[in-house]
Amino acid sequence: MKESFIRTRVANGVGEVQLDRPEALNALNPSMIRDMHAALLQWRTDPSVTAVLVTSRSDRAFCAGGDIKPAREAVLSGAFDAVRESFAAEYRLDELVATYPKPYLAVLDGVTLGGGLGISVHGAVRVVTERASFAMPETALGFIPDVGSSHFLPRLRGTAVRCDAVGMYLGVTGARIGAGDALAVGLATHFVPRDRVDDLVDRIRAGDWQAALDEFVSPAPESELEKRFADIETVFGDGTVDEMLDRLAATDAEIDPEWAERTHAALRAASPTSVRATVELLRRGAESTLEECLARELEVAVRISAVPDFVEGVRAVLVDKDRSPRWSPPRVEEVDPATIAALFG
Repeated sequence: MKESFIRTRVANGVGEVQLDRPEALNALNPSMIRDMHAALLQWRTDPSVTAVLVTSRSDRAFCAGGDIKPAREAVLSGAFDAVRESFAAEYRLDELVATYPKPYLAVLDGVTLGGGLGISVHGAVRVVTERASFAMPETALGFIPDVGSSHFLPRLRGTAVRCDAVGMYLGVTGARIGAGDALAVGLATHFVPRDRVDDLVDRIRAGDWQAALDEFVSPAPESELEKRFADIETVFGDGTVDEMLDRLAATDAEIDPEWAERTHAALRAASPTSVRATVELLRRGAESTLEECLARELEVAVRISAVPDFVEGVRAVLVDKDRSPRWSPPRVEEVDPATIAALFG
């Protein structure tokens, strides 16, 4: 019998999924995606289940994203059908979460990256603790923000109307944000201090999740990201990647110079092809439904996995872990527009 990395149970009307792959920070492998999808499908029509709760058995992470190393191995062996099915299965799970007919609650205590947002942000309730941290780090992997992020990043709260500056910033740079930041932009919905979150979860398991939230929710922590909204709007509110880089490098710009330097370095360190593809993906996503976004992400994900930067980025970050990717081409200015056009068919 194959080992399962999720645990499920139903009690008091609550169906609970516990992510249980702590050694990998609950990175979603194919079996986890399959087993979680099956449980949610079963509970969707089960009258004894009135709400779904998703938690983690790791003390460090909710979910560190999708386990993308097998996709790299499939690319290296030319098995692109397997690559497509891997991404498609994950996106089907994300869409199921987004369209779930019952209250769907996720408790995010620790690292939540990439695919971890896919199985949480699309749900109704996202509880965070002060240990929560979020990022869409895909451009550092030679990939694109996926799991429906081209739908939710352009629609964050507290952001600019023009092309959603904050979502663009998070998508292209892979910047990591904390609990207060996630609450400020709507990636999270409720804050509960870490020393009370276990009691919250026990109360939810007892069957009255709304009363549990009413009792345990506390005021949101201060958001450092919110203090940067004006700078982010100035740089990422509109324009091309080249213009964004120019704004960050301008010595006379009315933005914080330390933030500008860090952000410029992060943007330059990411895969140039991925950065350009991400800008296009988010701009299209701003005018699309979630279903359209997921379908587009699937096509772009499969195509960009065939671009050399994907294999190289995953190698540098997750395989050899030298953090020294050799991008091709190495600079944003050198990316052929035809390459980006081809990613979008």
